[in-house]
Amino acid sequence: MKALFDFMDKKIGPLFEKGGKFERLYPLWEAGDTFNRTPGDVTPSAPHVRDSIDQKRLMIFVVYALLPCILFGIWNAGNQFNIANGVEDATLMTDLIRGAAMVVPIIFVSYLVGGLWEVLFAITRRHEINEGFLVTGMLFPLVLPPTLPLWQVAIGISFGIVIGKEIFGGVGYNILNPALTARAFLFFAYPAQISGDKVWVGTAHTAFDNNPLFGTVAENIDGVTMATPLAIAAAVEKGGDAIAAIGDAGYTLLNMTVGNIPGCIGSTSAIAILLGMGFLILTGIGSWRIMVSGIVGCIAMGALFNVLPLDNPFAALPFVYHLVMGGFLFGIVFMATDPVSASATNLGKLIYGFLIGALTVLIRVANPAYPEGAMLAILFMNVMAPLVDHFVVQGHIKKRTAYARALNNA
Repeated sequence: MKALFDFMDKKIGPLFEKGGKFERLYPLWEAGDTFNRTPGDVTPSAPHVRDSIDQKRLMIFVVYALLPCILFGIWNAGNQFNIANGVEDATLMTDLIRGAAMVVPIIFVSYLVGGLWEVLFAITRRHEINEGFLVTGMLFPLVLPPTLPLWQVAIGISFGIVIGKEIFGGVGYNILNPALTARAFLFFAYPAQISGDKVWVGTAHTAFDNNPLFGTVAENIDGVTMATPLAIAAAVEKGGDAIAAIGDAGYTLLNMTVGNIPGCIGSTSAIAILLGMGFLILTGIGSWRIMVSGIVGCIAMGALFNVLPLDNPFAALPFVYHLVMGGFLFGIVFMATDPVSASATNLGKLIYGFLIGALTVLIRVANPAYPEGAMLAILFMNVMAPLVDHFVVQGHIKKRTAYARALNNA
């Protein structure tokens, strides 16, 4: 292996470095060369700042944290399809195979199209390909329904990378989370395919019908629409009981927590998300301040609406429903903690996370046309994060100034 690496470094590498024949393609060489190796560039002299992890490893750790959501999302996609299509002989394996056939192409298109944009901008600007796309390319598919057309996946990730990140200058300069920016674009551009009861559609006419690997699809089922719990709660009229409506539709706190319900690929299972949350906190990759304060904000706003005399069935939902319905938990764990678009100060992170949780419930209750409030809450607080940090820093300055004056007067 050492001989191979030496050959690559001495014979192939110089072709892509400055003055080499393929200098313009250096970002592609650097990305491939360091994918499985720690970058070999070191500072020639002291002082050295050492850390146990570089940016590439940090991003890989986030992907590791997403694995429970990915695996569960694949199974759930297949399971929900088989339920909707009356596949009576479905097993765990047929659910996984059917789900993989639905989910893997979405992930592939996200990485392929988004990766092409990343490479294009890296070559044009002559800088290295940033590893942050490893996370963006995976987060985006996980907040999509598994039935979304692949061409919309391509358009969405293109918008998120180009408009949400690159026009601001690339990684470190974007003010919005690129994956959420991409989803917001699809939500407003193609709402029928990404929201409401069209998120899950069972279609009996596919290339995999009656294949032993996929199970036997019932012939008398042409299409099934399945509303999500949030859509059901938002549709309850004044004077109605949202909890009863959700229960009548077959949803319970248990199956909403486990996640075997209709919804986006990676955001239905609270258990899978909490496993990822624990991994991010234990490794120090994700900000526990944002996660915990976000959950507290959701609980606080939900409890507040419970005691207010409002004639709104959605407002009467116990806070625990807001935690397990929709994409709140996934958003607060994996989206809100984006180190580029989130608050940077410790106190700012607490304020930032709390407001995301509170705004999520507020949007859900106050805007029945948009029952999923997590995406808009996070994007809004992405914009407000610099302002939050500004006031936090100014507060620290005032305290230190007052303390210095007190010492001088003493």
